[in-house]
Amino acid sequence: MKSGTRVVVSGLGVVTPIGLTVGEFWQAMMEGKSGAGPITYFDTSRYDTKFACELKGFDPLKYLDRKSVQRMDLFTQYAMAAAAQAVEDAKVNFEKIDKDRAGVVVGSGIGGMWTYQRQIETIFTTGGPDRISPFFVPMMISDIAAGYISMRYQIKGPNYATVSACATASHAIADAAMLIQRGDADMMVTGGAEAAISPMGIGGFNSMKALSTRNDDPQHASRPFDAKRDGFVMGEGGGIMVIESYEHAVKRGAKILAELSGFGLTGDAYHITAPAPGGEGAVRAMKLCLKDAGLKLEDVDYINAHGTSTPFNDKTETEAIKTVFGEHAYKLHVSSTKSMTGHQLGAAGSVEAIATVLAIMNDMLPPTINYEFPDPECDLNYVPNKPIKKVVNAAISNTFGFGGHNASLLFTKFRE
Repeated sequence: MKSGTRVVVSGLGVVTPIGLTVGEFWQAMMEGKSGAGPITYFDTSRYDTKFACELKGFDPLKYLDRKSVQRMDLFTQYAMAAAAQAVEDAKVNFEKIDKDRAGVVVGSGIGGMWTYQRQIETIFTTGGPDRISPFFVPMMISDIAAGYISMRYQIKGPNYATVSACATASHAIADAAMLIQRGDADMMVTGGAEAAISPMGIGGFNSMKALSTRNDDPQHASRPFDAKRDGFVMGEGGGIMVIESYEHAVKRGAKILAELSGFGLTGDAYHITAPAPGGEGAVRAMKLCLKDAGLKLEDVDYINAHGTSTPFNDKTETEAIKTVFGEHAYKLHVSSTKSMTGHQLGAAGSVEAIATVLAIMNDMLPPTINYEFPDPECDLNYVPNKPIKKVVNAAISNTFGFGGHNASLLFTKFRE
């Protein structure tokens, strides 16, 4: 980190299609479980894609009272649940820290998709706008999760949301780290949440031909880097981490899980949905995070890839990794946990950053499941189908979003 301020990770929380706690999430990844199945939220008979990675068994009442649940979109409920886990994991006593110097940066790529869907339906079924809920706008807007988290814990430092499509949560984490680096905060609650498995969400991505249509075999549909991949599988959920300055963590006796040692943020300036040729923007993002961390190419052991299971992304990301790392690209390991969780859009960056931190903590690499048919254009070690035991000292988490947004986060094993 350029400022000399070390930023460390002290708490993790997730709600995902393969696990509703960090422990469940990690165990499911080690078992190579897929979260995909038929969509239960709405009738898919007229949709090209009839499956997704839904959250199964999520009970918001474990984290919120009934009135709050009624006034929150699903994405906010997911964020609140993940935040509660992360704060508990970090063992933060907010009465014993300076709450003016603790903040929240939590984003969502789309925001209250279900809220918007239901209010539009209300207009058309009742025939007028006077039936729109007074909670419609605050339920829908993408920044509301950050607002609710700050209110729950009465933390009054920097508070806002990032929105950069699938790079949203990674940008949130990078922004939160920068706020700590420049001295504006000691501690940040940060990440992302998304709940877009809805009629408009699935329909919109279907119209772009972005989703897999392997309706006869959903569990094997998300197959990053595999030659027979045919699109991504929609996921949902939330991932939140507590990060803080090293000095602040030591002062309060925190358990330090890993260090956020660098990040790289770039723009393609190329196309609204397609990656730049050769992954040029991704190349610069990875190079910048390496420079920021002060690491050499050979120091990196693992990359948690964006790995969406789309023809363009996986080929381009592979090319970008080879451009950055040269011969070392064939020595490091790469995997896509989207093969199990599906693509969680605005939550992907934080959930995958948490998977990366867990890989460092446990010296285990999550697999890319459903890897059956090698693609000559994707020729790296993708940790096929089963986890690998390996000491992980440094790892990168990549996320790239529509609009040409690229973010690479670099985590390292914590050392005094």
